[in-house]
Parts: sequence; C-alpha cells; structure tokens
Amino acid sequence: MRALDRKLFRDTAHLKGQLIAVSLVVACGIAAWVTMRSAYASLVASQQTYYAEYRFADIFASMRRAPRSLVGRIESIPGVVSVQPRIVRDITLDVSGLEQPATGRAVSIPAIRRPLLNDLHLVTGKWIAPNRPDEVLVSDGFASANGLTPGSSLGAIINGRWRTLTIVGTALSPEFIYEIRTGDLLPDKRRFGVVWMNEEALEAAFDMEGAFNNVSLTLAHGASAPDVISRIDDLIAIWGGAGAHDREEHISHRFISDEIQALKVGATISPTIFLAVAAFLIHLVLSRLVQLQRDQIAILKAFGYESRTVGLHYMEMAMLTVGAGGIAGILLGLWLGSSMMDLYQTLYNFPELRYQASASLFATSVGISAVAALLGARSSVARAIALPPAEAMRPEAPPRFSPGWIERVGMRHMLTPASRIVVRNLSRRKMKAVFSVAGLAMAVSILVVGGYNFDTIDYLLRMQFGVMQREDVTVSFIVPRSFDAVHELTALPGVLRAEPFRTVPIRISRGHLSKRLGLIGLSPDAQLRPLVDAKGREVPIAADGIVLTKYLAERLEVKPGDLLTVEVLDESRPTRQVPLAGTIDEMLGMTAYMELGALNRMMDEGKSVSGAHLLIDQTQAAELYTRLKGMPGVAGVSISETALQTFRDTIAQSMWVMNIFTIGFASVIAIGVVYNSARIALSERGRELASLRVLGFTRGEVSAMLLGEQAVLTLISIPVGFAIGYFFCHLMSSAYQTDVYRFPLIIGPRTWAASFLFIVIAAVISGLLVHRRIRTLDLVEVLKTRE
Repeated sequence: MRALDRKLFRDTAHLKGQLIAVSLVVACGIAAWVTMRSAYASLVASQQTYYAEYRFADIFASMRRAPRSLVGRIESIPGVVSVQPRIVRDITLDVSGLEQPATGRAVSIPAIRRPLLNDLHLVTGKWIAPNRPDEVLVSDGFASANGLTPGSSLGAIINGRWRTLTIVGTALSPEFIYEIRTGDLLPDKRRFGVVWMNEEALEAAFDMEGAFNNVSLTLAHGASAPDVISRIDDLIAIWGGAGAHDREEHISHRFISDEIQALKVGATISPTIFLAVAAFLIHLVLSRLVQLQRDQIAILKAFGYESRTVGLHYMEMAMLTVGAGGIAGILLGLWLGSSMMDLYQTLYNFPELRYQASASLFATSVGISAVAALLGARSSVARAIALPPAEAMRPEAPPRFSPGWIERVGMRHMLTPASRIVVRNLSRRKMKAVFSVAGLAMAVSILVVGGYNFDTIDYLLRMQFGVMQREDVTVSFIVPRSFDAVHELTALPGVLRAEPFRTVPIRISRGHLSKRLGLIGLSPDAQLRPLVDAKGREVPIAADGIVLTKYLAERLEVKPGDLLTVEVLDESRPTRQVPLAGTIDEMLGMTAYMELGALNRMMDEGKSVSGAHLLIDQTQAAELYTRLKGMPGVAGVSISETALQTFRDTIAQSMWVMNIFTIGFASVIAIGVVYNSARIALSERGRELASLRVLGFTRGEVSAMLLGEQAVLTLISIPVGFAIGYFFCHLMSSAYQTDVYRFPLIIGPRTWAASFLFIVIAAVISGLLVHRRIRTLDLVEVLKTRE
C-alpha cells in the first residue's frame, strides 16, 4: 500500500464523524434523484408500452346517435388508420354490500373476441359469450374494491329497465388507467367502474340498432390531429356530435401526464438542494484539513511528491466520501422508487407497472456525485497544490484582529466574556458564518416545502368540500329533464334542499384560441354550490354573460367584456356570441358558468336541468340511496363524504410517508451542517479553548462559547430558510399549473412552527455530539500542538 493511501485511511478515520455527515447528505440527494427519475422513467415506459400493445386511440369523439354508415366516411379521412365505433353510456349499479348506488360506464364490445382499439387485458375470468346478453366484464379495480369475482352478480338500471348482470371476468383498458368519474377529484373504485357488455345487448337496450354514439380512431405517423378532428366534427355535427378531441384532453391520459410532469419537476428541485449542501460541507472539511496539514504537505513536496499527486490525494478523500454516499443513495433511491410504483399501482390501472432503473440512471448518479465532490474540493485542492514547501513549513500567520463592532458601539461591557467571544468570532469569520447559515437555511427550506404540500392539500379540501361543494349528494340524469324532476328529488325521503344545474359540452373560442369543456348553469340563488374563488369569496353569476375560471381566461387571452364564441356540442349545436362577465380563481379544472335561465335561453329550451345538488338528513340517507338506485332516469350519484374519504385513504396516506422522508432528509442536512461547523470550529480553536479551561473556565462555559456560535447561526438561518422555502414553494406552485389542477401558494402556521422545531432539534442533537467531544478534550495534548 502506498504511503499516501495509508495517510488517506488515517485521515478518513480521524474525520469519520464529519465525513459520515457529508456522505449522508450526498445519500439524501442521490436518493431523491434516483427515486424521482426512476419513478418518472418507469411510469413513462409503462404508459408507452401499454398504449402500444393495447392500441390506445389517438382521437375520441362522441355524439347522440350516428348510423354505422358514418364509419366508412370517417375511415376515408386522410391520415386515419383504424376506426372503432361503439356505444358508451353511464348506468346505475346496485352492488351487493354497498349502501350507496354506484355508477357504471357501459362500453360495448363484440361477443367474439378480436383486436380492438383501447383493447382489454383480461385479469381474471373469460370473455363474454355470444347469445348471453347479460354477461359482462368489469374493471378490475371496481371488482377488487367491492369483492366481485367471476360468477358474481350486479343489479343495473339500463335505460330505465332493471337487469341482473353476471360477471364473467375482470379486465383493464388503456382508456381507463385513471378510472375516474367526471367531476370527481380522485378515483372512487367502490362507486365507479367500467362495465364491458355485448354490443348487441347494448344496442337493444338503448335502441341503438345499426348505430353508435362513440368512436375512437388511430392516426398514421405524421398525420395532423387538428385537421382530422375538424373533419370529424363536420361529419358528426348533424348527429348530435359533442366534439372530437385528442389524447391531451382525454381525462385518464391527462391525469397521468400531469403526474409525470410533477415527477420531472421534483427530480430537479430536491436533489439540487442536497448536493449543493454536500459540496459546501466537503469544502468546509477539506479546507480545514489542508490548513491543519500545512507541514505534512510541505514534507510530501520536499520528498519529491508532485503538486498534482498531492492534490489528487485530497481529491481522493472527497471522492471516497461522496462515492460512499452515492452508493447508499442509489440503494435507498431504488427502494423508494419501487415503493412509489406500489403506490401508483393503487391509483392507476396497469396490467404491469414495472419498476425500471436503467444503467444510464446509475451513470448519471455517479456523475452527479463526482460533480458535487469536484465542486466542494476544488478550492481546497488548489490551495494544497499552491503551497510552496518552504512556506508550508512555517505555521500559518495568525489573523490580524481589530476592534469589532461591539467595541465600536460601546456594548462590550453589556455582554459576558463568553458572549463577547461568540460575537467576535462570528464577526471576524464572516464568510464561514455565511456558508454555515446557507447550509442550515437549505435544510429549513426543505421542511417548508414538505409542509407546503400538506397545507395546499388541506386548503384544497377545505375549500372544495366545505365552501365550494356544500351539498351532500349530487344526482345526474341520463338525459336533460324538465324542472319537475327537481321536485321529484325534493319529495324523496331525507332531502332537505335540492338545487338544479345544467351541464352542456361546449367549445369556447376567441380568435385562433379555443378550448373544449363543460358549461355549467347554476341558479343565481344557489347555496349548495355557489361560485366561490380560491380565497373563499363568493362571485355572483351575471344574468347575461359567462364566467370563466381565471386559468381558462388566461389560456384564451381574454378579459371581462370580451366577446366569446360559444359552440354547443350537443343537440342542435347552436353557436352564440357571449360576453365574458367575469373570472373566478378556482383550483380544479377549467370550467365555464352561466346563470341557469340564461343557459336555457341560449339553448332555446325550456326549464331543462341535468341534475341537482342535494342537502340531506343523514339519518335517512340509507332509505334515500335505496330509492335512488331504483330511479330509471338517474345516471349517477356522487356523495361528497365518500369522495373526501377516498382522498384520505389514498393521497393523504402516501403524502404522510413521503413527508417523513422529507423531514428525515432535512434533519440530515441540519445535523451535517451544524456538526461539521462545530467540529471544524473545535479543531481550529482547540488550543484557545484548552487555554481557557486552564485559566479556570468550566466545561460548560467553554461549550457555551463554541456552541453559542452554532446557536446564533441556527437562529439566523431560520428566517433565511423560511424565505428560501417560500421561494421554492412559489416555483412549485407556478410549475403545477395544469388543466386539471392548480396548487395555490398556501403555507400555514403549522408548517412554519414545525420547520422551526425540527431544525432546532437537529441543531441540539449536533450540539450534544460536539459537547461530548469537548468534555473529553485532552488539555495537555492540545496545548502542545504547534500553531
């Protein structure tokens, strides 16, 4: 073994506490990188593989009723490769053991299995049999949530008629990876599922013989999706077309794409913080080591070691430390990434959500670790190389001190000797203090970001279910009905109040900008579903005009007073010029609102409604749900309490797990920075502290002098960290602005308090570790050390 190698191992053993702290910080950074990037790559690969193998369509369109002869005209559109006509309708399901009514999305499939667009992956059971119209396949998530297996039965109201369906298998489809009912926040697998039925049976049930109401198609490579969509819209307009759209507006694809984008953003912010701190800590450790080993460097050079060899020796220490942390980080990241896949499997419906960690990911992780080591060691190694042997032989010149600001402002007599020493050392080593504050502030900022995630979700839930959605139950009709239907709902047991609404699919445009969405008509005196912005303020619905979410208005580049073109994608498809009456800042979706009467007039219809929001007496809820299950005109029932509970059972639980790791990572940074700063200060001032002990100062007083500096630095770093954390939260809030959701910049008192508490606890733990070193300080040995 070379002499320099033996020296390297001795130095590493001597500095093991500080180097372990650096390695842990590096491990946290690499773990965050590997976790996010591997989850991102796995999700993208699984999505692309699933889409390709099961032929996920490129374009989707729905209409009221179109003849089968229209399929040939769609196939003749340039760029169209294949077309899949079908029937898609929502039905009410009665599931054994489920008190509330469930909603099923009935989708037609051929009785003889053949390749399809949006094809099915059979999980259990078999394909439906010909001449057995009541055999169905159900989505695997819905079946699992309700304990349904092949052979189980379902009650269903299909076009007003009660039928008993027999489940022969469970399946998955790329069209329903994110299986969610329109208007819901999260999948509710107990109360919403997909039911694939014999196409002939659905045709007969809905009087659709020789017709279809939904079509999917794929495009040739290079085909223009907007051109094809325009041609399809022209073809289906007379058949009650609701407008064609591409994958980007498909709700399942949209949710998954947003999650992928969030992973991509998260894989940049967190690792950057950790690795920046790691580079800073390496710089602290090596700069002090070079300073202490001036004489050793001189001897090495005097014996003929080249400057490059000496520099490489110190660089090896940095690479060894960071390498150990990188390996640990990769292993931890692989475990966390695999755990994230398990979580995604509960949210998304993939036949196989395979966790993938490529060789390029490992190579990139090693490269990032190496860069962190190089950045941290660069200046220290440069100092070691630059030292001439003759100069290095001499002790380092003592610093020249001058009266500090305490003396200049006359505060010297107001402080104890220990306090004066603390303040003087901080003022005389300004850059070191600045670096220490920066490292601790980064730890605080990570805690703030972790708390921000909780605060945002809590605020969203309070606003969505406590302020915006005040109803207990929402009932949707299969087809729009007269206002008398609301009176029928009011007469049901337990219903205290019923407020109607009307929903219409529209395409809204301004110039060359357009968006396809739902237009909702609400009563001007609505109490259960008033228009409320993100700050809890009610926004009145104008008697004439349309109200858009602020995000949508920005996308369309319009302001109040501008005229908008509203093309209704249903029934007679009227097109109107409607003024923008105002905007509302909402956190979910992109929606347009009108006063219910104004919407009815725009549609040239009477008092027509699509459903109603209900306030109910919970003591009669069971009887109400039983009655709703048997109502033939009801397409779906949404229950606010179950939606809220679904969220708590999925996202909230996973966020707790992730936040535990966030707190742990931030604590590692805090301990690493405080411990390293205090240990370096102890090595720099060991002779001074030993002298004070000989002069009669107690161990406690000496510890107070050293740890007092760290306490001051910690207290200064907290507000700085709060500011940095707020900045990072602002970046995340800006990055998470999608068509599906927007994250408001909400940071509650709980987050500030928890961040303060955790950083103080981490600093106290570090202080105790250093205090133990001070208690065992060998006064004679320290005083004999040459300075």
